Amino acid sequence: MLRQLYIKNFTLIDELNIELHPGFSVITGETGAGKSIILGAIGLLLGQRADSKTIKQGADKCIIEAHFDLSRYDQKPFFDENDIEYDANDTIIRRELTSAGKSRAFVNDSPTSLSALKELGERLVDVHSQHQNLLLSKQDFQLNVVDIIADDAAQLNDYRNCYADYQQTKLQLEKLEEDIALNRQNQDFLQFQYEELMKANLTEGELEELEQQSDTMSHAEDIKSALFDADKSLNGEQGGAVGLVKSTHAALSSIAKILPKTTELAERLEACHIELKDIAADVDRLLEDTDFDPAELDRINSRLDKLYDLEKKYHADSIEALIVQRDELKSKLTGIENSDEALEELRQQLQAQHEKCVQKAQALTRLRQKASKNIEQQMQQRLVPLGMPNVRFQISITQDTLGRDGQDNVSFLFSANTSTPLQPVSQVASGGEIARVMLSLKAMISGAVKLPTIIFDEIDTGVSGKMAEKMAEMMQEMGNHERQVISITHLPQIAALGLHHYRVSKEETASGTTSHMQELTADERIHEIAQMLSGSDVSEAAIQNARELMKR
Repeated sequence: MLRQLYIKNFTLIDELNIELHPGFSVITGETGAGKSIILGAIGLLLGQRADSKTIKQGADKCIIEAHFDLSRYDQKPFFDENDIEYDANDTIIRRELTSAGKSRAFVNDSPTSLSALKELGERLVDVHSQHQNLLLSKQDFQLNVVDIIADDAAQLNDYRNCYADYQQTKLQLEKLEEDIALNRQNQDFLQFQYEELMKANLTEGELEELEQQSDTMSHAEDIKSALFDADKSLNGEQGGAVGLVKSTHAALSSIAKILPKTTELAERLEACHIELKDIAADVDRLLEDTDFDPAELDRINSRLDKLYDLEKKYHADSIEALIVQRDELKSKLTGIENSDEALEELRQQLQAQHEKCVQKAQALTRLRQKASKNIEQQMQQRLVPLGMPNVRFQISITQDTLGRDGQDNVSFLFSANTSTPLQPVSQVASGGEIARVMLSLKAMISGAVKLPTIIFDEIDTGVSGKMAEKMAEMMQEMGNHERQVISITHLPQIAALGLHHYRVSKEETASGTTSHMQELTADERIHEIAQMLSGSDVSEAAIQNARELMKR
């Protein structure tokens, strides 16, 4: 629950530090005193978007901070998931906004994203304002109410996972049908491309090898001339290197016995002679093998031109890329040939998933139908004491196509008397009736979800007198079950039943208009309620009437 609220430099508030209590509390004050400002500050704590215009004029920064006691509510998993330090007895949420437009949020002094703050806020506080009565016209809100009472979160999540798989398979089938249709339109062209690349007999590394051969053959005369000169230098009859080394080796070997130092030189020359003979033999073979064949060069260059043309035509930068395209074309053609089998397999998979989703949706329907009977009974019990003795409240569940939440359309039907047929509640209920219906729904939902704090912003609009008192009793009952209920009200019947009473007021100062909020003492409460009863001129009768309301 919300234990303490601190606001500084927000709109008309200079500084506010107020302690709040468990149970049922009320906030009163004249129109325009600043009650909506306090709600706006709480909204920022709950993750609403910030606007630098809300900073009090002349201030550089506004701060809004709240302390929560979560000791009776299991909120630790959220803190663990978001890597935030958890303090069940004193969880601190702080929001800072600068005049430059920068906004920062903290939970227990840990910087927090706005999305995480919003998620936490939804777990801690529910603010019900007048415009939320419009939710009764929203089918998803009505379905959500039924799901909350049905306690079917696990089954709904299981169905949604199944439905997501079904939708994914459906998209795959649509994509496959589109691809097959397109491929069949282009089948002849794809076949032509595939056959062209197949006939090319592509081989990895072929292009580089052919380019090397072409370069070599283009310089065949230069190569042959160089090899001839090299062969002559090695094997020439006059002064050939092989012969010279051989004769030099023989000369040194002949004096080795009389000059031992020449032995090592002779051995080294012998090794040189062997190596030179090998080199000479290789040069001789290269000379014999090197021959200029214009026809072969034309064949190689023709093949290169063909490969270059294919690369350009298919926007490929290598033979390997052409091979990849060839294999992809083969895969597409094979896919076209086997498309009927692939389509049938995917269609069967989709049908199986659809049947599975239907089964899970039907299970959800049964849970919702059972919960709807419970809701109808509870709403009847809650609305009759609120001045609707002949009220009828019924939940209509009709079947629709599968959707994210199942196959159910939920509609709340309402009639305030026996002579009027049941119709959608948003179409036939008056403002006061809608307020009582929403309060009853909130009371029922709050017991199911166990929200720590519920704030009602003038939910009593359109009601008065005894009905207001009954609504106050319902809010009081909600506050008796480990819950904090705060009602912003203009009705003395509701204000009198609060365990704690706060008044919001404003005053004109030299620096401008400022808003204040204070908790009232018993005597101050009597005066405030008397003023709500009689206006600015508080009579003794109004004070006595206020005392009587307080005694209740």
